Amino acid sequence: MLARHQDPIAAIATAPGRGAVGIVRVSSPQDLSPFVQAICGRELKAREASYLPFKAASGEAIDQGLALLFPAPHSYTGEHVLELQAHGGPVVLQLLLARCMELGTELNLRLAEPGEFTQRAFLNGKLDLAQAEAVSDLIDASTEAAARSASRALAGALSSEVGELRDALIKLRMLVEATLDFPEEEIDFLQQADALGRLARLQARLEAVLDRTRQGALLREGIKVVLAGQPNVGKSSLLNALAGAELAIVTAIPGTTRDKVSQTIQIEGVPLHISDTAGLREATDEVERIGVARSWDAIADADVVLFLHDLTRVGLAEYEAEDAEIRARLSAVDPARILQVFNKADAAQASAAQGLRLSAKTGAGLHELRQALLQHVGWHATPEGLFIARERHVQALKHTREHLALALAVATQEPPALDLLAEELRLAHDALGEITGSFSADDLLGEIFSKFCIGK
Repeated sequence: MLARHQDPIAAIATAPGRGAVGIVRVSSPQDLSPFVQAICGRELKAREASYLPFKAASGEAIDQGLALLFPAPHSYTGEHVLELQAHGGPVVLQLLLARCMELGTELNLRLAEPGEFTQRAFLNGKLDLAQAEAVSDLIDASTEAAARSASRALAGALSSEVGELRDALIKLRMLVEATLDFPEEEIDFLQQADALGRLARLQARLEAVLDRTRQGALLREGIKVVLAGQPNVGKSSLLNALAGAELAIVTAIPGTTRDKVSQTIQIEGVPLHISDTAGLREATDEVERIGVARSWDAIADADVVLFLHDLTRVGLAEYEAEDAEIRARLSAVDPARILQVFNKADAAQASAAQGLRLSAKTGAGLHELRQALLQHVGWHATPEGLFIARERHVQALKHTREHLALALAVATQEPPALDLLAEELRLAHDALGEITGSFSADDLLGEIFSKFCIGK
């Protein structure tokens, strides 16, 4: 996609289906005046909406609508951009797009690939990479908090945080490089320039940004929660209680749930993707066997596993034996991802069971469960002031942290190896640059923008 970024492109920029308004967007590094004259019948004033007919090759009107011309560089992509706002019928928009493609043969106009308009905004310096990703995140936001946070990231909140880290790192690199270039000065660099102090302060600021970025990634990605346990411990009832709707069938018959049932809810703006799974036991038929296998697959992929227990059966030999078998198999799962939950507290006597007690039937303990889920994944921020982030941002910051830690180790050696210190600081700088795109491989850019919708 990068190799063709000089081609003029066109696409329908609104969602498929019927609607009141639909938009066809054209972006080109070349002047669009002849193109505009042919389809609109006259010239357009820059950034001023004009109501007019969109003309077919025969001169007949395809539709009546608004046309807006944004001359370069004052446009979304930084190129010359034409937007045609017509009625939102699929046939009308396809006719309008076909007319654009017909007129664009001399310009070598082609259909835009997913995310290509935003990619051009990035390549032309209108957005950095973190802001470009925020465009997609704002469109895909599943909660109000996620949408607000994506808007902050689009406005540059994450980029600003990373920029401050980058500036501090650049100053430190300059000091190290200057010492390497002029060894005859015999300046005790580490003491005179307070390099260790600068490095420690940089690490502290990085930890603060990393913490906020983790919170932002939770807002975007959400938490994958799997309800697991024996049949009839109340997994389906708990799913229904958390979702506030009758999503899963609840009966007293063991093995009612044969396949995974999923629902997304939100707690404090954080999306939770909750899956109810088939009861974990020795399957009685082929359908249940497949369901149980899928349950274990879901458990392996979960961020949090709610291991449900039935308080009314705790202490019964057969039940405890089955629970012990499940625990043994769960030993392969990171213990930090497992939350012990004891259900049916409304029908049980007092128990010494260690874990969260609740009743999916009455709702008692559900608030505590919601808070426990957030705490379990490290959520502690309030959505206000938070910017949305992606897992790749978190990983880039972690790589930066690793290189800064290595830099500190080198700097505290006797004598310090300044060439190695300079190299670790350079690698930390490169890792930071991956977030905003100042240092990015072409294949990374292709992967990011290919996940956008066409027309954006």
